[in-house]
Amino acid sequence: MSLKRNLLLAGFVFLGSAGLAQAEMAATTATDIEVRSGPGAEFPTVGVATRGSEATLDGCVEGSRWCRVDVNGMRGWVYAQYLSVEQNGASVVVQDHRDDLGVPTITYEQTDAVQTGSVRRVQPSPNDQLLGPVDENGTDVVAVTPPEEVRTYIDDNPVNTVRLNGDLVVGAAVPQSVEVHRIPDYQYSYVEVNHQPVLVDPGTRRIVYVYR
Repeated sequence: MSLKRNLLLAGFVFLGSAGLAQAEMAATTATDIEVRSGPGAEFPTVGVATRGSEATLDGCVEGSRWCRVDVNGMRGWVYAQYLSVEQNGASVVVQDHRDDLGVPTITYEQTDAVQTGSVRRVQPSPNDQLLGPVDENGTDVVAVTPPEEVRTYIDDNPVNTVRLNGDLVVGAAVPQSVEVHRIPDYQYSYVEVNHQPVLVDPGTRRIVYVYR
């Protein structure tokens, strides 16, 4: 079942600015990123776009970090920090240069599946904690292959899950306010983010492995 059909069945309504087709931009993914069915971490993941994938950028939600793209045969939403665009021969991050690049502003609304006449705007809370972007300090992070006993230790020592917005990928940074937990005789620590255990370098706080 296609993403478009899934969205229609769920009652999603997408509203774009006039002439949007003419404003589409070519972009490149800066890291492996999760593509979601809506502009928020609460929406289901459509798939993962690998680092360096070519994408078509429709636009971004005003006051939000979320942008809609077509990438690797998927149509969905990703964080602007993880997209780069060529500008004057240089690669620039979409989030940092939205005004300079003239990225179109688009609107996403979701209808209530029960109360069909009700419409609510999907917007991030200003107090939401975010995973740090995979910037120049995160792109060099190499995913590790943890031994089985590490997962056993994590399962035997569960911790409370932490709710964070953003793509849960290798290289993303865990906020300083989030406690990470040591693993005996192992160089990496762990934390549970959005009900998924992840391994974190305690020095850089960058994610080095995500248990799927």
